[in-house]
Amino acid sequence: MKNFEAELPQNYKLVKTIDAKNVKIGIILNLIAVAVVVVCMVVAYFIIGVPFIELADMIFGGSYAILRLAVLAAIMIVYVILHELVHGAAYKALTKQKLTFGLSLTVAFCGVPQIYVYRKTALIAVLAPFVVFLPIFLILCFVLADPLYKFLAVFMLGMHLGGCCGDLWVAGVLAFKYRNNAVLMNDAGPTQTFYLPCMEESSVVNSEQTER
Repeated sequence: MKNFEAELPQNYKLVKTIDAKNVKIGIILNLIAVAVVVVCMVVAYFIIGVPFIELADMIFGGSYAILRLAVLAAIMIVYVILHELVHGAAYKALTKQKLTFGLSLTVAFCGVPQIYVYRKTALIAVLAPFVVFLPIFLILCFVLADPLYKFLAVFMLGMHLGGCCGDLWVAGVLAFKYRNNAVLMNDAGPTQTFYLPCMEESSVVNSEQTER
């Protein structure tokens, strides 16, 4: 089965667009990401059992507080870069096409804007970072004994889950709304557009009207 089309077939029409550069969508995604981090931190606080004041002092107190915060910021930046590189590695392995990387005010991104990828390829590439990093951060949460390191591991887990909310949205559209393998997706990075053959488009519309 082909992984992509170099050009959009003539009988395909645009059926949906997800644009993370849209200010409203960008704000919503980032608010969800922050909420996920907060929930993870609250859960970690009760599980670890260390008073919040002590945890805050471990992070912000002492003569090395600035260094610790700088290291945390560096880890966060490295994670964002690795997240996008994993997207890119999946796309490169499946399509061998030129990748596009970038950063906007609302999102960091990787895409393959010159081609149209089929559903299976899109799902693999979109979910790759979620699948790769989730077990890593979960393992760190359980194996790290020091409360400070454990708390920071949970923070990174929350950042990972929150940072994947856009990816999971795209994956959900592909997994549940457009379940036909004929669907094509153009991933420009911050924007994903979905296309279906004309007959399939009519079937989707009719199905949605029936459900209502």
